[in-house]
Amino acid sequence: MRLTPLLVLLVCPPLATSQSAAPPRETLHYNIEWRLITAGKARVDWIPGATPEVKLHVESVGLVSKLFRVEDDYTAILNQGLCVQTVRIDTHEGNRQRQTRITFDGAARRASYLERDMVRNSTLLAKEIEIPSCVHDVIGGLLYLRTLNLEPGQSAQIPVSDGKKSVSARVEAQQREDVKTPEGVFHTIRYEIYLFNGVLFQRSAHLNIWLTDDRRKLPVQLRVRMPVTIGTITLQLEKHE
Repeated sequence: MRLTPLLVLLVCPPLATSQSAAPPRETLHYNIEWRLITAGKARVDWIPGATPEVKLHVESVGLVSKLFRVEDDYTAILNQGLCVQTVRIDTHEGNRQRQTRITFDGAARRASYLERDMVRNSTLLAKEIEIPSCVHDVIGGLLYLRTLNLEPGQSAQIPVSDGKKSVSARVEAQQREDVKTPEGVFHTIRYEIYLFNGVLFQRSAHLNIWLTDDRRKLPVQLRVRMPVTIGTITLQLEKHE
């Protein structure tokens, strides 16, 4: 089970919405549940500045870690408009060790993707694709979503790319819900993000995220529902700093 692709959460907001500023520096810690057991831990670091940075660290724990050890790191460098500039992914999953580098050139409207097998010292995939002048990576796209003030019933189309494909992903604000997490009970708005089912990823799945219904827009829960043979993966906020 590759955990990092399942976290991928995510420039045209609808006319009825406005945008908020990106949050100050923060660290979010999550518990990852799969088939009713704790399968892993995730940490997301947001580092604002002249070249904002988003970091994700994912590692398996417990029984899952004994069966299939996962330790993945993802770093995205953005510009002031939260458009992605570079992505670096280092994955250690079982016996596999892979390194991926993606460069996004908004001026040239091109993205360059390079994935290497570090064990065999070989190139697995190298390609270039066309992209919009501003596009979001799938992790930084979550940060961008937090700047949109979408109310239930509203939606947005967000340009998203993983370096292999570029799409316009629909995000739908669905309804207000209270969510209980180890950090406490939060008043939230539930969103559905359409990245699966042949949009950015071919896998059949539904992706929902719950953001707090306040100015912070904290992502307190994320859920990927897949066919019963794979099951549901849920991330819940344990603490934020």
